[in-house]
Amino acid sequence: MTALARANPVVVLVVAILLAFVLWLIFAPWPPGVTAVMGPKRVFLSALLSGITLGALYFLVASGFTLIFGLMRNVNLAHGSLYLLGGYLGFEIADRTGAWLLAFPVVFVLVALLGVVLQHVVFRRMEGEELRQTLVTIGLSIVIADILLWIWGGKSCQILTPDFLAGPIDLPLVTAIRSDGTAVYLRYPRVRIWILIAAIVVGVAMWLVMTRTRIGMLIRAGVDDRDMLAASGLPIQAVFVLVFAFGAGLAGIAGIIGGTFQSLVPGEDTRFLLASLVVVIVGGMGSSPEAALGALIIGLAEQLGVVYAPTYSVVFTFLIMAAVLAFRPQGLLGRRG
Repeated sequence: MTALARANPVVVLVVAILLAFVLWLIFAPWPPGVTAVMGPKRVFLSALLSGITLGALYFLVASGFTLIFGLMRNVNLAHGSLYLLGGYLGFEIADRTGAWLLAFPVVFVLVALLGVVLQHVVFRRMEGEELRQTLVTIGLSIVIADILLWIWGGKSCQILTPDFLAGPIDLPLVTAIRSDGTAVYLRYPRVRIWILIAAIVVGVAMWLVMTRTRIGMLIRAGVDDRDMLAASGLPIQAVFVLVFAFGAGLAGIAGIIGGTFQSLVPGEDTRFLLASLVVVIVGGMGSSPEAALGALIIGLAEQLGVVYAPTYSVVFTFLIMAAVLAFRPQGLLGRRG
């Protein structure tokens, strides 16, 4: 951080000022002038939390995608289809058994097994042929999407929120002060708060595995220099299968979460695939901190854009991506090759 501040003092100063301003908007009472410009504080806080929780969902999808991309140089364009498949499977399990939590381990295993099949049967035979692999993933995404459309049709599916996560929760964020001096606190869906907590737990666990375990060391070594890892005699194919299975399973879990607080409809696979690509471009390639930062930025840009500039909200994400590509093409947290 000290080196970053010395190298880019103006950038660090601007970021610090913006962060202080955002914290003031969150915790300080708003004067009438700010309310006149930005609307009620409750709307701003709801949009901010919605952006953070959407970023948590994007993180769960993109973290597996970025590991696969970073280690295997495989742009898996079927990743969004794995997300949608996991969502539909989770819908069926939760609907038939009434056990929302049961859907998570079952879907993770099923979608991870599909990832093992794809890696072992398809991608292993085209290793080193990145363009060919990418074209094959396009075909696989179309096939999987058509199968999902054939089985579940074009209707929208919603995974019911379990009773213990239903309803709103009062957060310690003051949205207004009544005339009698009492504070009005923000009420926000309980399920989204727990999804955010779960995403943080997954992110921290991934970081610990990547930095504190032998398999994490192998994965990081493969991201930095895959050829050197292969030349060392280590079981690189086993690492590939493990990473692909984990990334696929994580996409399946994200499908359950997305189907719980949003919905499952044809086309969501393309949306989350594009989101994963943008997250990798913005944050950087290869590990959970990069995916977390990129997902947070994109989630906030989408939700705040919808509230404060709905006409141009779609543009904001691509403006951020274009700026990163222009000034820091390796990503905000990525290292120069």
